Amino acid sequence: MKRVRKNREYAVPVPAKVFMALIYVFLYAPLIIMVVFSFNSGNGTTVFEGVSVKWYGELFSGRGSSGEYLAALKNSLILAVSSAVVSTVLGTLAAVGVYRLKSRKLSEAFMTVNNIPMMNPDIVTGVSMMMMFVFVGTLIGTSGDKVNFWTLLIAHITFNIPYVLLNVLPKLRATDRSIMEAAMDLGCTPVKAFFKAVMPQIIPGVISGLLMAFTLSFDDFVISYYVSGNDFVTLPIKIYTAVKKPVKPNLYALYSIIFIVILLMLIGYNLLQNKSLKAKGKK
Repeated sequence: MKRVRKNREYAVPVPAKVFMALIYVFLYAPLIIMVVFSFNSGNGTTVFEGVSVKWYGELFSGRGSSGEYLAALKNSLILAVSSAVVSTVLGTLAAVGVYRLKSRKLSEAFMTVNNIPMMNPDIVTGVSMMMMFVFVGTLIGTSGDKVNFWTLLIAHITFNIPYVLLNVLPKLRATDRSIMEAAMDLGCTPVKAFFKAVMPQIIPGVISGLLMAFTLSFDDFVISYYVSGNDFVTLPIKIYTAVKKPVKPNLYALYSIIFIVILLMLIGYNLLQNKSLKAKGKK
């Protein structure tokens, strides 16, 4: 009887289940509609006329607007991968620095400064960075646009680092400090001891930070809009200019592919993480 009562106490009530179901429907219904209409045989985006893959064919043909979308997608991937890799390296180093700080007040002050870019509105960050880049470009006398790919990359690295740090730091705090000391006692240098003993323990946090940085960089519009030049247009900015005209289903096809690829990446990462946890549990 006690077990039955205990299970009943922790059972989720029916209204809560209905509310959760409505939330998931609200979140995923637009994505499902987008994927369905990417297979629409007609030109409309409101009436489904039949099943066809012609919009995927038009997208990969590179003709007209499809070529512009693919070029913008390539730019977004280059930017997202570059900023994610650099911010992951810098964020991991910053997390190690915070972890090794002996002063608690200094550590709390550093974390407060780290949280400012996340709490700050994107439009404030974008405008302030644009003004800084224009000022520095005028100061050093650069010719041409004061904002370009490099200013865009710097901006993305800046707002990605705090997220990487917050993913890596909890993993560092969960590790045993004596592991690195033991590795150094066995003859490893501090750098080698970190990569041999500590890095395997925090690699899930590093990968999570890398994926989050990639997603945030690939998805960003507001900050990119202010710090990018005319020679490097990302996909969100290209879509912003395209939606002022009637949207063709080839755009649905493009975003359906992106959605499915990211979904498969997340499923694969979760499966690998669960497999790793089960292997550790057996050991």
